[in-house]
Amino acid sequence: MQTLEVQLGERSYPIFIGESLLAQPDCLLPWIRGRQVLLVSNATVAPLYAAQILKILRDAGLAVADVTLPDGEQFKDWQHLNLIFDALLAARFSRKVTLIALGGGVVGDMTGFAAACYQRGVDFIQIPTTLLSQVDSSVGGKTGINHPLGKNMIGAFQQPRAVLADTSVLRSLPERELSAGLAEVIKYGLIRDLPFLAWLEEHMEGLMARDPALLAEAIRRSCQNKAEVVAADELEQNDVRALLNLGHTFGHAIETGMGYGSWLHGEAVGTGMLMAADLSWREGWLSAADVARVRALLVRAGLPVLPPAGLSADEFLRHMAVDKKNVDGRLRLVLLRSLGDAWVTDTASPQHLRATLEAGAALGMMA
Repeated sequence: MQTLEVQLGERSYPIFIGESLLAQPDCLLPWIRGRQVLLVSNATVAPLYAAQILKILRDAGLAVADVTLPDGEQFKDWQHLNLIFDALLAARFSRKVTLIALGGGVVGDMTGFAAACYQRGVDFIQIPTTLLSQVDSSVGGKTGINHPLGKNMIGAFQQPRAVLADTSVLRSLPERELSAGLAEVIKYGLIRDLPFLAWLEEHMEGLMARDPALLAEAIRRSCQNKAEVVAADELEQNDVRALLNLGHTFGHAIETGMGYGSWLHGEAVGTGMLMAADLSWREGWLSAADVARVRALLVRAGLPVLPPAGLSADEFLRHMAVDKKNVDGRLRLVLLRSLGDAWVTDTASPQHLRATLEAGAALGMMA
């Protein structure tokens, strides 16, 4: 087992990475401060892993309740968030309760948001079960739900008490979910860690084959990068943390425009990163060879490289206008000055942006 620390003063917490962590009570129980626990999972994950977590909790003499949400991004809304509050209130749980999120990014985001809101804030623990949630959404304290007009526009910062990334659960992950998670892994190399990008290019086939040692290293490097960024800018006040949104403004437009759940988050982000690279090339920062390098790695990771044909440039722009990075009505994008060096800018040429949005076929066919 490897341990990383997210350094946030009194809100600091560990990230545990390793095999079979779900079967180890000592990884979970020390982070529960009260005697009441609500386990939140979804209909896909709960049948696989909830029983062993519930047994650990009950064997420790804790008062335990659980709630199972439907699985999918389309259920990340107020209606289904209320299922968590219903379970907490039905059990008469107090401010000393600890929520445990057992699932992917949707479960983690909703459980964290519920923890931020219930009695004005209670503890929660992240047990991410997808690669994407292990390397990204479980770390950093961003929680929330979607709105029909914009993804993740309603939420709160709520840091977990601990994150348990059990690599053995990735063996049951569908191929499409594995690829979606690799998009967020690739992101770290593109924004700030060029040696990691080269490492991913060297080992992508092994990662796709789910080599345990390679996956553990990819998770460690990703979490280390995110922990450093979050420690430098926890509440996204100085554009450091915003760099983690490379590809997300384009990607969120895809998810919102196509309907939540049509594209997986990582798929939309992967395509969005290629669009950001294309715009960076048009702005004169990347070479055509750099953009081709990004595309080649995304293809090897099994990710789509074509934005959806049914989403026009005008529709993209309409959805991109609803973005948390925008200030005073100005569209702000995370772009690449070079591979491994991202920045936030509101100066991208509108003509270049429209050209990128209309160049889907060219992005997909790039050699």
